[in-house]
Amino acid sequence: MTGPRVVAIGGGHGLAMLLKAVDTYAGHTTAIVATGDDGGSSGRLRECISMPAPGDLRRCIAAVSPNTELAVAMEHRFSEGDLAGHAVGNLVLAGLVDAGHDLVSAAAHLSRWLGVDPDVMQVLPATDAAIDLVAETPEGTVRGQVEIEAAGRLVHIAVDPPDPPVPAAAIEALRAANQIVLGPGSFYTSVLAAAVVPGIQQAIAERSGRFVFVANLQADETGVKDVDLAGHLTVLGLHDLMPDVAITQRGGLPLGDVASAAPDTRVIEADIDRPHGLAHDSDLLGAVLAGLL
Repeated sequence: MTGPRVVAIGGGHGLAMLLKAVDTYAGHTTAIVATGDDGGSSGRLRECISMPAPGDLRRCIAAVSPNTELAVAMEHRFSEGDLAGHAVGNLVLAGLVDAGHDLVSAAAHLSRWLGVDPDVMQVLPATDAAIDLVAETPEGTVRGQVEIEAAGRLVHIAVDPPDPPVPAAAIEALRAANQIVLGPGSFYTSVLAAAVVPGIQQAIAERSGRFVFVANLQADETGVKDVDLAGHLTVLGLHDLMPDVAITQRGGLPLGDVASAAPDTRVIEADIDRPHGLAHDSDLLGAVLAGLL
């Protein structure tokens, strides 16, 4: 292995994009993936099998697979019958768990089947225990990813049970990382959902590598709508996740009073979006992240 060791944390499409960005410069990448979803295919599988949500794991493994044909197959969703809405990869992961594997082992098997080289990339759940997300709002407590996404402004998010087991490989990767990157994605239900698992949170606090936050291109619709970069950094601070560096699209998300919200965080404004401005460009973001090492 040559090149830096990088850990990417989050979930959904944002983490899948981030893994492609990190892959442009890292010698080894570890993805730590949110597993608290309770809607869609993942939610239905959780009702049948006591397991963490598999959807974001599947998406990330497919995103980094060199086997395009199998990756597309894993992303395929059934359209009719009892399987309608289920992604093939979710069913594979659920089948492995039902057969006696934990989710870490199941993800490793799926990664290997899709040709992901473990010497270059590993995809891990933030916890291999079934968890729920619990958010505090000015009106009270909201439970579950679906309900949280429908809620108004959020104050704080946590997981229940409050201290679920964290894969040993995730802790080892965080401790050995030259760089830890958080985001982008749905701020509370993907980005923070992975990072606030206490074992992950503590390992980030004990890091030796630089901790970087990649901001969304615009204000997130869940909990922090119309909030600027300073507002996002304030929330990260409330969760003991203040980054060393924050990267944001030039002219995108308003900065706000970053100096007051995060006086020790370096803010980098750069052109990191695609031409249509609706998504990050993995190559441009990768170049900025590589420049921080």
